[in-house]
Amino acid sequence: MSEPSAVAAQGSDPSSRFEMRDQRLLAAPLVRRMAAFMYEGVLLFGIVFATGLVFAVTTHQTSGMKLRGAFLAVLFFVVGLYFIGFWIRSGQTLAMKTWHLRVVTDRGRPLTPRRALARYAAAYVWFLPALALAKALMPVNGYAVAGIVVGWITLYALAALLHPRRQFWHDALCDTAIIFEPPAPPRVS
Repeated sequence: MSEPSAVAAQGSDPSSRFEMRDQRLLAAPLVRRMAAFMYEGVLLFGIVFATGLVFAVTTHQTSGMKLRGAFLAVLFFVVGLYFIGFWIRSGQTLAMKTWHLRVVTDRGRPLTPRRALARYAAAYVWFLPALALAKALMPVNGYAVAGIVVGWITLYALAALLHPRRQFWHDALCDTAIIFEPPAPPRVS
């Protein structure tokens, strides 16, 4: 089956509800995925703020440079718990629920802990290359760093359009897919 076809929602197979190509899922629309990405950033701000507050109080941190490496490690762990926990439990973070998206394997199955961990690590390609470039260029202000990061994120997101199934490249690497899951119609009583 070389052309995408919609398959009726029947049976217990979760992949039967989604558009597939060569028995692998097509990605949700890019605009919807990027809207969820932006909303995820808002939610992560709260998680990072709360983590920073608890870390600063428990370690008696008086300077942002004091214990900086330890703080970054704690952030990596806490943000990982957030993403991996939601991906394993329901396949959806809070932002993904809002935008009716779900992360599954490219065959429509729920993520295993190992695959979720691999996806979490691979997803850092959203930021790390841009931050490395900013460090190498040593821009004069924060606006230049922000421009480099936003430019990279935009290019990376648009690169998904080059993928045959429109997946982000870290999803292709991990054999995962972000799919659109339409809301169930309301039940009439």
